[in-house]
Amino acid sequence: MKSALNLQQPVSPTLRWSTIALLTGLVLLVLASFISLQLKWREFFSPDAIQTSIEFLHGFSPPELGTGFLKKIGYATFETLAMSAIGTLIAAFFGALLGLPASGRFGVVARLATRAVLNVLRSIPELAWASILLIAAGLGPFAGTLALALHTVGVLGRLFADAFENCPPLPEATLRINGVHPVSAFFYTTLPQSSPQMMSYTLYRWENNIRAAAILGVVGAGGLGQMLKYHLSLFQMQQAASVIIAMLLMVAAVDGVSFMLRRMMTR
Repeated sequence: MKSALNLQQPVSPTLRWSTIALLTGLVLLVLASFISLQLKWREFFSPDAIQTSIEFLHGFSPPELGTGFLKKIGYATFETLAMSAIGTLIAAFFGALLGLPASGRFGVVARLATRAVLNVLRSIPELAWASILLIAAGLGPFAGTLALALHTVGVLGRLFADAFENCPPLPEATLRINGVHPVSAFFYTTLPQSSPQMMSYTLYRWENNIRAAAILGVVGAGGLGQMLKYHLSLFQMQQAASVIIAMLLMVAAVDGVSFMLRRMMTR
């Protein structure tokens, strides 16, 4: 008992100068951003601005709750969910395919080339992809689905590659030493180890894609976003309020479902 109480406590990690320099640089960057931007806080909180904002928000009430309009919202909600689900599914498939060479399983050249492609795909936001694809695919949810898929391929491909790299190599190496085919060894050891993490990443990106799909309609990619843009452009605030409420309810419901699924997988 006495020896257990006299156990030496672990030494706290030392703070490196490089870490201090990095944090200091980030703080200075934030301060420089506030100084360089012309933020008009006084005008924003002026009595005229507050009164105008109140009058604008008052126009949203009461929300439109007609049966015919609610049916349109239901169809647009389903369209938004379908865009996000199909886009995420396509991205998960191609992200897994690109994650294999990006993890270094096929050499350094393939790793660098694949990671460069993934960097390009995820560096372009969904709205930019949608604006480009609308020219080729036309207005509607097809362009929005492709935009979500392309951006999410870059994100999931990088995350899947890191998951493959972080798996313990010993189980797969043991099977390969004993004559098992590399593909069979991968599917028997590495993939089962990394699949829970991959599913968690996919569900998280699905949550993000639902929010993005609701916004992509602003550029004509269908769904609730397109309805919101249409009614706001006509100053139909009560109809726009119903669409906004539908967006909030949809995102909250999907967040809850995704959270429960992630909890089930991590138990």
